[in-house]
Amino acid sequence: MHKLRSIKETDVRNKTVLLRVDLDVPIKNSKIVDDSRLRAWFKTFEYLLENQAQIIIAGHLGRPNKKTEELSLLPVASWLKKKLRLTKKLTLSQRNGFSGWELTDDIFFLENLRFYKEEEENDQEFSRKLASLVQIYVNDAFASSHRAHASIVGVTKLLPSFAGLRLLEEVKVLSQILESPKRPLGVVIGGAKIETKLPLVEKMHGFADYILVGGEIVENDRVILKVSHEKVHSKSILLMADTLEDKQDITLRSVENFLQVLKNAKTIVWNGPLGQIEEKRWQKGTEILAEGILEIPAFTVVGGGDTIGFLRKKNLLKGFSFISTGGGAMLEFLSGEKLTGLEVLELK
Repeated sequence: MHKLRSIKETDVRNKTVLLRVDLDVPIKNSKIVDDSRLRAWFKTFEYLLENQAQIIIAGHLGRPNKKTEELSLLPVASWLKKKLRLTKKLTLSQRNGFSGWELTDDIFFLENLRFYKEEEENDQEFSRKLASLVQIYVNDAFASSHRAHASIVGVTKLLPSFAGLRLLEEVKVLSQILESPKRPLGVVIGGAKIETKLPLVEKMHGFADYILVGGEIVENDRVILKVSHEKVHSKSILLMADTLEDKQDITLRSVENFLQVLKNAKTIVWNGPLGQIEEKRWQKGTEILAEGILEIPAFTVVGGGDTIGFLRKKNLLKGFSFISTGGGAMLEFLSGEKLTGLEVLELK
């Protein structure tokens, strides 16, 4: 299990803190569709406020190639303003060359860090400029901790750096699953990020007892069939979903097969929807699977922004044992990959 330096192991009172959090939330017509990732880091934020810290909030939204109004974090800054019941008008201002919004004298909200190409390049000068804003760095962005970016790893070389409360909780729960899960362990992988998830399917075969694959990733059956062959020798099960003719949703027969396998599981990890859930007519498979999983007496973990938002809308989220803020980061962690954002916070 990762031994991380906790925020509670340092004195943040009256210190200026760079709080790196998950701000990558779905936004439609300038309104946040699902705020799960925002509420996840709020305990850390409140802890800092209670200890009279001055807070600079940092994060990203989407994958912009340049500054664009569509991917501005203004809607997220407005969400926090409303959460804190502030009445001050948000006006874009500057801190050492960084754009953002001053919510109060003690809270400054930085604009999308990915508007600066140096963020993803982990540029040293950019990291120094970011670090110069504060005295202490706190990472509470588990979903971004597999990225070697300036705000995740670069600043940690320049500042006393600690893990936030939510990050610690994520690592604790997922470490228990990785190191000593109650078995059988079933892993359901869906979604559309094929380039991220496909390699993880192969790595999971040495860890999980059941691997159930749906979504767009099913179309890459050559790799999956290779894993399936290897699973025969390890006496584990890999099940690949059938899709409807237009390939927009999993078939109900496949959902039934998935649930037939999972009913014996003691631990279930689910990441990614099994259909194009943005459209109502392709939501049925994912919804029925969720309802079925909730009837199984197992420790259940769900992750991935699309899946969580959908389950919340359907009032199915509360039944899960743990809700992970991580998508790709969660799967990488459970497949044994080292997350760079965690390595730099580990106790030596």
